[in-house]
Amino acid sequence: MPFRPSALTNPLTNRGTAFTRKERALLGLTGRLPSAVETLEQQAARAWKQLNTYEKDLEKYIFLDQLHNRNEVLYFKILTEHLEELLPIVYDPTIGEAIKKWSYDYRRSRAVYLSIDHPEEIRASFETLGLGRDDVDLIVVSDAEQILGIGDWGVNGTDISVGKLAVYTAGAGVDPSRVIAVNLDVGTNNETLLKDPYYLGSRHARVRGQAYDDMIHGFLQTVSDMYPHALIHFEDFGPSNARRILTENAGQYCIFNDDLQGTAAIVMAAVMSGLKITKKKFSDQRLLVYGAGTAGSGMADQISAAMIRDGLTQEEAVKRVWLIDINGLVTSDMEGLPDYQRAYARDPRETEGWNRKDGRIGLLETIRRVKPTVLIGTSTDHGAFTKEVIEALCAGTDHPMLFPLSNPTEKIEIMPEEAVTWSQGKALVACGIPSRPVSFEGTEYHIGQANNALLYPGLGLGVIASGASRVTDHMLLASSEAVASAAHSLKKGDSLLPPVHRLREVSVAIAAAVIQAAVDDGVSSFRGDPVKAVKKIMWEPVYKEL
Repeated sequence: MPFRPSALTNPLTNRGTAFTRKERALLGLTGRLPSAVETLEQQAARAWKQLNTYEKDLEKYIFLDQLHNRNEVLYFKILTEHLEELLPIVYDPTIGEAIKKWSYDYRRSRAVYLSIDHPEEIRASFETLGLGRDDVDLIVVSDAEQILGIGDWGVNGTDISVGKLAVYTAGAGVDPSRVIAVNLDVGTNNETLLKDPYYLGSRHARVRGQAYDDMIHGFLQTVSDMYPHALIHFEDFGPSNARRILTENAGQYCIFNDDLQGTAAIVMAAVMSGLKITKKKFSDQRLLVYGAGTAGSGMADQISAAMIRDGLTQEEAVKRVWLIDINGLVTSDMEGLPDYQRAYARDPRETEGWNRKDGRIGLLETIRRVKPTVLIGTSTDHGAFTKEVIEALCAGTDHPMLFPLSNPTEKIEIMPEEAVTWSQGKALVACGIPSRPVSFEGTEYHIGQANNALLYPGLGLGVIASGASRVTDHMLLASSEAVASAAHSLKKGDSLLPPVHRLREVSVAIAAAVIQAAVDDGVSSFRGDPVKAVKKIMWEPVYKEL
């Protein structure tokens, strides 16, 4: 079989038709490429035109994935130049569809796979990468138990880590040669996968208990030993595992959970922007979370912490938070409450005389009784925020903050145009899906997308640039404040959050704020100008001289 030069097979070095004639001679590529020598810009124009010949988003995803596997610089050139259009393609919601078909459509591995059936292979698996102690800045790891809004997808969920890393690079310039995607294959409870002859993961139920905990600890100990300067990003773990892993290990390792901390931080930014408009404080707010899982409870934690910083006691802050899950309003007499709900469970005596349906206190009744100023949806219950719900919400406060965050579109609690129209333009809206501006009574309402991608790339960049040993609450708060400052939400109709096309600019501001917070917290010895330091390390999609 003819030899294929490594310069063409390594996506980090491959330039395809952009290799000059001198480079082709140097690298053994003479006669192995068409005669034309193109610029990166010419390649990007062709690739963009090719991409737009596809009608279906999944087809576009596959095209970009193949390009990613062939030429990383060209891939990121296109992604950074068209980030707003392509973020829904390379990540949510299209990636969810790709994950469902991952084993069947398997193309190339871009991750490290760690099997709970072979925990002794953890170190050896990373050693195959050939990376030294100072060669890794970021690791994204998932056990794929709670992928987006589609649930447990086992090893098929690998691309959630790959996609997250792509956003880090496109959105904040994290060097793609210094990152690792990891899939923790601990089994799956998805019967469809277990019965699928093409499924590529372990064919048994998810492992729980001590064996699972040992796997997590083995992973953390190994990567922190091998790559001591790396930020470890946990993604799409199940609710109980996610919180427990973070709580038990945040004081020892440099870890970050995007579902708990990132989602909450971007919502915090939206609330901060909303408060600029309402001229109120966190301590004035009444928060209702509809969908009290990992993300929702994380938001409750951060917003109640802000209430405390505003002068409330912990007891007072907790009393201003209400949670609703599948069983209705969360009360302390419910059996089997997870730990992340217990702090906010209401005394059943508070709800005496409240209307119930099938023994449960529902959303509408809770809104009428509580009069929340902030309503967050993380339920995946499409259409749950009905016109009656919105009218009741607006009856209780002049300008409620309304954040239907579930995605994709078929899972969102209310469509943005309905939120604006039914609230008569009173609601301050941010949602989990991209939205065009909504026109109502002569005003154009710009709907901010409460997308974690607006925040975590900059946070990660700040951790990397600062060399921080831990991710602190202060660093998360600093990232929220930086996002809110970038929004400039003051006029009627303004978005509560900055647009995605400004992501790299916003990431610089976030990273600088995170560096300062890390120094203030004593987890970084950084000295110098944060902005200059951040810009210096940001990777750009350009062909460098050989």
